[in-house]
This record gives sequence, C-alpha cells and structure tokens, in this order.
Amino acid sequence: MSSGAEGQFRGSAVGSITRAAVPGVRRATLLTEDRVPIETVYHPSEAGPAATVIVVAHGFTGSVDRPAVRRAARAFGRRAAVVTFSFRGHGGSGGRSTVGDREVLDLAAAVRWARAWGHSRVVTVGFSMGGSVVLRHAALYGEALVGRAEARTEARIDARTDAVAAVSAPARWYYRGTAPMRRLHWVVTRPVGRAVGRYGFRTRIHPREWDPVPLSPVEAVPLIAPTPLLVVHGDRDPYFPLDHPRMLAAAAAGTAELWLEPGMGHAENAADEALLARIADWLVPEQPAG
Repeated sequence: MSSGAEGQFRGSAVGSITRAAVPGVRRATLLTEDRVPIETVYHPSEAGPAATVIVVAHGFTGSVDRPAVRRAARAFGRRAAVVTFSFRGHGGSGGRSTVGDREVLDLAAAVRWARAWGHSRVVTVGFSMGGSVVLRHAALYGEALVGRAEARTEARIDARTDAVAAVSAPARWYYRGTAPMRRLHWVVTRPVGRAVGRYGFRTRIHPREWDPVPLSPVEAVPLIAPTPLLVVHGDRDPYFPLDHPRMLAAAAAGTAELWLEPGMGHAENAADEALLARIADWLVPEQPAG
C-alpha cells in the first residue's frame, strides 16, 4: 500500500447518480483521484433544508448498508443532511482496503460531493479506522496546507471540512496491545486472514504493506487547527485504551474537545442514540436567533 506523496491529492468525479427507494435519498458512484469507484448515499435532513451536511466515515468492515452506519445516519439526519459512503474494499465500492491509507481519497471525494449539494457547511465524523481517516483528511485538506499557494486548488478547497469528530480512533499505527487488535493484524497481514476478511466480513484487503507509512493520526492532529476538533472515546473500548484519545487531545495543544464516555465500547456499534445526538449537536451548533 502507498499513499504516495501526502498533500498531492487531486480531484474526483461522479460516475452515476440514482434515486433510492426513500424519497429525497440519492445514491451515487464517485471516482476518487486514483480512479476507485466509491458507493455514496445522500440523505436529506429530516428537518427540511439544512445549512450543514455531515459526512460519515465508517469503521473497518463497515459500509453504507451496515445497520450501525444506517442508525448513525438517521440520528445525524435529525440535525443535518448526511452523506454516507463505503470505503474502498468495503460494501459496493471497488478496490481493496488499505486500512486507513488511501481511504483519505475516498473521504475527500465524498466531501466534495457533499459540498456540491449546496450546503454552506460540510463536517466529518469518523469511527475507528474512519476516525483515523477523518483526522488525516482534516490535516491534509485543512487551512494549514490548503492555505499555501502550491496547495491552493479548487479541488482541495472543495474537499476541506468545517469541523471534524473522531470516535474510537487510534492515535498511532501498528498498535497490537489488545487481543482484538492482534486479531485484526492477523486478518490484515496473513493470506488466510485476508481470505477471512473477504468471505467472512465482506472486506477486500490489499496485500501490500504501507510504503511509505502514512502520516499517523497523532501526527495529523497538530495540523488540523483552526478547524474545530472533537475526540470521543469509550472507557471500555476493547481495541484502543484511553491513552489513544488522550494522546490525540494532547497533540492538539488545547484546540480539541475530548469526551471520555463511561461504559462505551468501540466505534459506531457502541455509540448509542444519546451520544450520536450529542455529536450531531456539536457538529451542528445552534445558530443565534435574529
């Protein structure tokens, strides 16, 4: 796997748009900069026309049609429009998963498409692997880099996020300190593990190792400001212990908000309705009257 030269990502195109069974919902196939087709769904806000659209980045083995992703989309849809998508190698998208590396291109394509619907704000929320992706995306497409003359292109500006929330995200790569993460590394790195991923979890995984190793989440965080950042983590997360969110918050040097959730496990499957509503409220703050 290779991210190439970070900061050199370009644009994306919409392959096709179809009407879904639910009124107002649209499904599209987007093409990323590296020409991978990504299935994407636009959900209008239940409250009517919305200024904000929330782009949801799922965890490893997720997809637009997974129940937990659909539940999150419904919860966020009470406050804003929502775009969900399947990362490469997942669901109906093409390609193979690079477990957080090239996936930043998938998110950038989804953000551009979300912005094309005419909303004045586009914000991102990611879970687990998706959490690491939204952090890297916010850094690579944020003001710190896009503001530089050599990186200031229309495609990059359209891919920026106006706020970012990372839920159950790792702080560093190659973590094997818990049994679930040791099992995940077996799935990703062994041929028989990748077969299990393909046929057991419907996730197609790229066989090559990262080269070069992409910017880690904790390295990305200092590049995100002044974009608002929220870090959310459960104190019963079986994958990543609390040193991960604390490292991320510390790297933000006071510019991030940290929520440590009592009794919460891991990612979208563990995020209950109340937490999803609070995240939506944070991403879509009330506008002052008048």
